[in-house]
Amino acid sequence: MIAITGATIFDGSATHKNSALVFEEGRIVGIFKLDQLPQDCKSLELAGGKIAPGYIDLQVNGGGGVLFNEDPTVETIEKICKAHSKYGTAALLPTLITDSIDILDQAIQAGIEAEQQKIPGFLGLHLEGPHLSVEKKGAHEARFIRPMDNESLEKILTAKRHLRHLMVTVAPESVSLEQMATLASAGVVVSLGHSGSTFETAQAAADAGATCVTHLFNAMSPLTHREPGMVGAALRTGSLHAGLIADGFHVDPAAISIALSAKKGPGRIFLVTDAMSTIGTDMGTFELNNRTIWRRNGRLELEDGTLAGADLDMNSAVGFMRNIDGVGCEEAIRMASSYPAAAIGCDDRLGVLKQGFRASFIHLNDDCQVAQVWIEGKRVR
Repeated sequence: MIAITGATIFDGSATHKNSALVFEEGRIVGIFKLDQLPQDCKSLELAGGKIAPGYIDLQVNGGGGVLFNEDPTVETIEKICKAHSKYGTAALLPTLITDSIDILDQAIQAGIEAEQQKIPGFLGLHLEGPHLSVEKKGAHEARFIRPMDNESLEKILTAKRHLRHLMVTVAPESVSLEQMATLASAGVVVSLGHSGSTFETAQAAADAGATCVTHLFNAMSPLTHREPGMVGAALRTGSLHAGLIADGFHVDPAAISIALSAKKGPGRIFLVTDAMSTIGTDMGTFELNNRTIWRRNGRLELEDGTLAGADLDMNSAVGFMRNIDGVGCEEAIRMASSYPAAAIGCDDRLGVLKQGFRASFIHLNDDCQVAQVWIEGKRVR
């Protein structure tokens, strides 16, 4: 057993001082007072700071110079996981945006291989498209967007049989309620996004089994006084969780604060990065579906200024949220750990630090920057 000492411990709900986090063989044994440690513990003392649950990111397009769409292989998945682990992300969903059927097939196969090889940090896949609305396509290629047919449905169901976690972003305009219900009953996390649907249509999708909303406010029908739209449904429907890109570009801080106040539970707003290949690099441009994406002043955008993913790591998103009124450090950490764990259904082993859970945690220094990272008991930074 290893006992981590010398830092305050935030377990996801409570703070522990003068205590140690003890783990063995990749799993947490418990949090103990220093004078009550189990026998035969090897002590590792830290110089202050805070121990917290590892971050969980459910929307990651790339990192470390690679993009999942451009090279959908297990090697790319491993590079993405390594790149984001430096910023505290202990588990993530590599995300494929709308692309050709061939690229989709390659991505699913890469995810299955990553699961079989137990790539550190790999949680499953997020398929963002191709069953979206052209009207709300954002940076997605319109030529690849298409309605879900029986073949597409079966492809996703087959993938889920080989993946512990699979999230799909769909628009009600392109996927029927019956198809959503079939996916949900098979354990697929159905997320609504890139849609101009009405409030009632989005609520009907939630009733059919959708449990999440992709990048709240972005690429969806807005909340207005006569038509609450998908944004209104996300906030009003308690069963829906909602991802949020907290970089100061995708959503105004005032809108974030309003959304947090308005969100009906038990579903929560959680943080995603929507990160591209730039994370951990000094890249100025990269290619996506044969289009150049520009890295400009903290933004990633097409030539016409359309946002194309985010130049954001999870620890920066947590830091941004700490400055939102009423949030603070611990709630920001929950938005990056326990809340996404609940959204994806891995809150039985990740997202908090308690007995029997995976020993995936981070050490934040006194400036709340990531100093060290452990994934399932192994230090990766």
